[in-house]
Amino acid sequence: MKKLGIIFFCLILASCSTVTISPPGGEKISSSPSYQESKNFFLFGLIGEPRVDTKSVCNGSQAVQMQSQSTFVNELITGLTFGLYAPHTVKVWCE
Repeated sequence: MKKLGIIFFCLILASCSTVTISPPGGEKISSSPSYQESKNFFLFGLIGEPRVDTKSVCNGSQAVQMQSQSTFVNELITGLTFGLYAPHTVKVWCE
């Protein structure tokens, strides 16, 4: 049982991920985002389709980069709830 716990903990540590969307040829922006919020997903992220309206978030200006991130804390929560709740952090950078 102890080995299973160690394997489970290692999977949580190794499963952080980030998906960044930016215009072609653009460099990745590393400054603080204009908008950041945690979105709710369920069953390891299979259920849930939260959307971010970039026009309202950016007050009508253009979004120059979007990012969906599964952080260590997000994965820890997912692990503690056995995948029933799987939050993701969404970030948007505006012009």
